[in-house]
Amino acid sequence: MLTKMKALSCACATLCAALMMIIALPQRAAADGDDPPGRVARLSFLRGAVSFQPAGESDWVPAAINRPMTTGDKLWADMDSRAELHIGSAAIRLNGNTGFSFLNLDDRTVQIQLSAGTLNIRVRRLERDEIFEVDSPNQAFSILRPGEYRLEASEDGTGTIVKVIDGKGEATGAGRSYTIESHERASLTGSDTLDANIDRLERSDRDDFDDWCEERDHRDERSRSAQYVSPQMVGYEDLDENGEWRHDPEYGNVWVPTAVAVGWAPYHYGHWAWIAPWGWTWVDDAPWGYAPFHYGRWAYGRGAWFWVPGPVGERAVYAPALVAFVGGPSFGVGIAVGGGAAVGWFPLGPREVFVPAYRVSPAYVNQVNVSNTNVSRTTVTNVYNTTVVSNNTTVVNNVNNVTYVNRTAPGAVTAVPSNTFTSSQPVASAAVKLNPNQIANAQVMTRASVAPTQNSVMGPAGRTPVRAVPPAAVANRTVVAKTAPPPPPVSFERQQSALAAHPGQPLARNEVENVRPANAERPLVRQAAPSQPGTPNRGGGQVAGTPGAPNRQPVNPANAPANAAPNRPVSSPSVSVPPRNDRPASAQPDNRPALGEAPNARPSNAQPTRPGQPAAVEPSNNRPANVQPSYRPPSPENRPNPAPPSNARPSINNEQPNRPATEPSNNRPANVQPSYRPSSPENQPNPAPPSNARPSPNVQPRSAPSEQPNRPATPPPAQENRTAAPRPEPSGNVHAAPQNNARPSNPTPTRSNNNSSDKKKENEKKN
Repeated sequence: MLTKMKALSCACATLCAALMMIIALPQRAAADGDDPPGRVARLSFLRGAVSFQPAGESDWVPAAINRPMTTGDKLWADMDSRAELHIGSAAIRLNGNTGFSFLNLDDRTVQIQLSAGTLNIRVRRLERDEIFEVDSPNQAFSILRPGEYRLEASEDGTGTIVKVIDGKGEATGAGRSYTIESHERASLTGSDTLDANIDRLERSDRDDFDDWCEERDHRDERSRSAQYVSPQMVGYEDLDENGEWRHDPEYGNVWVPTAVAVGWAPYHYGHWAWIAPWGWTWVDDAPWGYAPFHYGRWAYGRGAWFWVPGPVGERAVYAPALVAFVGGPSFGVGIAVGGGAAVGWFPLGPREVFVPAYRVSPAYVNQVNVSNTNVSRTTVTNVYNTTVVSNNTTVVNNVNNVTYVNRTAPGAVTAVPSNTFTSSQPVASAAVKLNPNQIANAQVMTRASVAPTQNSVMGPAGRTPVRAVPPAAVANRTVVAKTAPPPPPVSFERQQSALAAHPGQPLARNEVENVRPANAERPLVRQAAPSQPGTPNRGGGQVAGTPGAPNRQPVNPANAPANAAPNRPVSSPSVSVPPRNDRPASAQPDNRPALGEAPNARPSNAQPTRPGQPAAVEPSNNRPANVQPSYRPPSPENRPNPAPPSNARPSINNEQPNRPATEPSNNRPANVQPSYRPSSPENQPNPAPPSNARPSPNVQPRSAPSEQPNRPATPPPAQENRTAAPRPEPSGNVHAAPQNNARPSNPTPTRSNNNSSDKKKENEKKN
């Protein structure tokens, strides 16, 4: 009987546990669905008149540095203005007269609306399932590979220019899609029909905006801080110029700010803003004040504050402010100016757990902590279970059972009146000095229990007149989207009463949908229809061989630059293929003598052959100017009619004729140059002293070669003492000379080889 009762009791316990799990599953699923993105965009650079419009709002305010941006936020860079944003390892830069907004920004999607103007996007990492899309008025451009891209949307919204400086992308619109490869420029026109003209991207297409973007990229790539932080962390590139890295024996590599005032403390110089879905968000005033206030932890030691980043190997998860709040019923009495409520906070230290004020899942709490500090998941889970009650909306604020190392650090706790806090006023000028007893008696909470106002959303710039807003045509322009964006954000005015019911806690997603108006406007987006690959028009800038590229004509050596390397062959033809001479008549070298001009040298029938020289490849004449021949005979096809022989000796000081700009290579040293070159224009010997003997009129010139008008048709003859190959005898007024290996300085008559017979006859005459 006892055994049966135990079994029944065990079965009941199991059933109850199962029922509790079934009840908890929808709540866990709801919590997972409420997890905010782990990344946002940081407004990191501003120049000129740049305006900002928070998500869901209709008013524009001057943009502020370090402002986190997310889905629905908009920017307008006016004329001669520029702005820069960072998302993870990606950088987005705006040129003047550019309208920009985020249609969607979460952990796997970056969807940008480019209404007009110019963007430069540098993507250093792209996950396999990540979407990076830029939607303009007539197309949607999807980035397919890491690289650098530039997009220009025309002012009237009828065209888009996409430049893939490096990478690969696809443009989609009007049922067509075009792939744009690296180093290509695409001009996309039309809305009902999308046409593409794709050309090769040239260096001459660059302008000063490209140069500025390149300079900013080099700055990011040269950052020393990159080796100490997660690659996905935003804002580390600004740490180099404002502090130094040191090694701490307890925490490892830490960063110490150096450009700060005496008595400086973190989370003291800046303001608070309400940014959904995270709620209260710290916006620091320092130009470097982003990464150290949304990632990592702060610590105090050896008389100074230093920042401890999270593990380098973890994907950094953004947090709105890594602080613990202090307050309670008695905290505001006598603290705020004139009495009343006050809000205080201090930075979390290393290994201390951040518990969000917004609704999240346990997995999110684990990730936002282990990516920002060296803390075990067990510790995170224990803190989460003791401070957060998962019964839909209840959050337990009191966490006084945790010891916080920075609570007693000098200047760590900052407190301001609640109206300063909610109106986004500068904290430093309104901070209230606290004594140790007030700090010790204050309760530590996970959230600031004050409700936001409209000023909390607009920020401190909401009280400053805006300098520039986009034209109505740009602000209301529809863009083409390949990826369906989420519904537009709900205005703060619609959420304000619900937020007041739970001060300091953002609304869950289902609560936001409950206050969305029934006739809410949809995003200014036209969904792209299913597309088929289109055939672009490719211009003359394409490389030969690519689809649609024009066929380039072969380069003629006569048209090559005159300063080409003398010892570099123009081509490497086979020895069995004779060189080409297909230049037009106008391109032939102008080295022919005047009609009737007599040559000043008599070439021989044969020429010594250099060892190892290919038979059919004519060497170039790369001798220095002081050894160049003073005259070159005419090319065979353009010789003048032979003139009657003359006794006049030609001058040896004739000017050197013009030669073709590019000649075949001759890499032999000068001391092995042959004593005679054949009658091609590029191979002429030095002139020998002329002879008084007139050439015989009986010797007739041979016909010119038919295929090689400017070169000998047969290979050079063999070396001395070898059988020489016959060569065609030059024509015109040049007659054959006896074959010699070395040209004598003065011509001598031919002697008989029978020397003994000659001597005998001479002796007989004497006798």
